[in-house]
Amino acid sequence: MEQIPIADASRRFTTRVQAALFPTLAQSLVSLALLSLIGFVVYAFVDWALIRAVFSGSDGSVCRAPSAGACWPFITHKMGVFLYGRYPEAEIWRVNLTYVLALAGLTPLMLPGVPRKLLLSLYMLIVFPALAFILLRGGLLGLPLVGTELWGGLLLTLVIASVGIAASFPIGILLALARRSDLPIVRWAATGYIELVRGVPLVTVLFMASVMLPLFLPPDVTIDKLLRALVGVALFSAAYLAEVIRGGLQAIPRGQYEAADALGLGYWRKMGLVVLPQAIRIVIPGLVNSFISLFKDTSLVLIIGLFDLIGIVEQSVQADAKWFSPQTAATGYFFAGAVFWIFCFAMSRYSASLERKLENRGRS
Repeated sequence: MEQIPIADASRRFTTRVQAALFPTLAQSLVSLALLSLIGFVVYAFVDWALIRAVFSGSDGSVCRAPSAGACWPFITHKMGVFLYGRYPEAEIWRVNLTYVLALAGLTPLMLPGVPRKLLLSLYMLIVFPALAFILLRGGLLGLPLVGTELWGGLLLTLVIASVGIAASFPIGILLALARRSDLPIVRWAATGYIELVRGVPLVTVLFMASVMLPLFLPPDVTIDKLLRALVGVALFSAAYLAEVIRGGLQAIPRGQYEAADALGLGYWRKMGLVVLPQAIRIVIPGLVNSFISLFKDTSLVLIIGLFDLIGIVEQSVQADAKWFSPQTAATGYFFAGAVFWIFCFAMSRYSASLERKLENRGRS
């Protein structure tokens, strides 16, 4: 292998940078302005997060100095609340065990080359939800009952996001198929539902599920507030997923439908074995975008009294007088934003790798 001298490599790098950033006078000015802005933002963040930051202390008094930066002791002292909400400390092992069971099924399911994908899928869709419900709520197998009103923080965010994604995906597929149905009544019903739900904000759906729904129920009938929120989020997200999947169905060439009909496949086998796999492969970016949007929208449950990660951060800042300060609030919101970014970025990168793998498989 030919070795390139260091001087030549440096010269080539400089030439590429000059050609990319400073090809003309106008583009050079734009590049300099953007580089200056990026440098200013990076310096300001480093100054706030590291140089002027406070790294130790037992309350917010250490962070109230005018020159203080990020208040990291607030994060370390409140980490348990941010992760588990008001879940009883003696029962937190149940939450951790739920996370382990989820990773045990999800990790091999996402890794290529791992056998028995069907069994893993059945575990994640059937077995794990039952185990997670028993572990988190309790009341069975000798586990103390922990009401959903005590759930909060990252735990509640992950519960709403995972249940919303898992429930809305199959509903969205059925709605997309129904909207393309040859039966007018089915097509009209699906179209009406999709357009109605897409025409209102999620805040309205959550408000209706939390406040208005109990007014239509008998006085002795109550439905858990978290369950109502989960149903509202799933039905809301399903309408958007239906339109994404419908776009994939429309992109499938007519010849694929005719080939499936020529093989004598019925409607459901044709869709399940021929059409839907190709359609979902086409719309992976749109699906992941909807999942990321759903994950971020979990913060809206704060308006109905459920404290997800952002809600518990806000409550910790405002309700605890000894930690209250502008820097404490800024640090808490930065921590919540960083957690959301990590999860959303992970979903985005996984979808990109899945797209590349499917594209390479299609070429081969």
